[in-house]
Amino acid sequence: MLNRLSLVKVWLPLIVLAKALSINFPASAQIIQTNPQQIIRTNPQQIIRTNPQTQDSLQERIRQQQEQQNQQTQERMNETWLRQNFQQPQQLQQQQIIQQQEFTQQRQEMLRQQQLRLQQEGTRLQQQDFSQQQQLRIQQQQLRQDQQIRQQQQFRLQEQIRQQQLRQQNNL
Repeated sequence: MLNRLSLVKVWLPLIVLAKALSINFPASAQIIQTNPQQIIRTNPQQIIRTNPQTQDSLQERIRQQQEQQNQQTQERMNETWLRQNFQQPQQLQQQQIIQQQEFTQQRQEMLRQQQLRLQQEGTRLQQQDFSQQQQLRIQQQQLRQDQQIRQQQQFRLQEQIRQQQLRQQNNL
């Protein structure tokens, strides 16, 4: 579609130019075809009036040339249009296939990265869980040690009190 539009943009000014030349060309061509001495002595309107046979034959030749140019231009435009219409669907199809492949690759890459992130997140959570369990074990171990130390201190204290009571009783 874009190629057709650009073709129209290229050919349209040429066609307009050809039409404009076809309107202005006969008068200019007659001046060139007339006798140069007449041009010096007369103006272009007088030349056209004084030489009607030259004007008719010249206008006919110019008209034929213009028709031939228009026909050639039209044929070139038709050839270009046909070439584009037959090549463009294949190119569009190839382009669509390439775009689909690129999209599929991008999607696969995105899924791969997402899986990698999920794996990394899973590993991080496992490490976090492991370190929490380790901290809990360490805390439990410290609590047991603290309990043992307290029990030992309590036992010593009780032993000291008992020893003291025994001494006091012996002293009495």
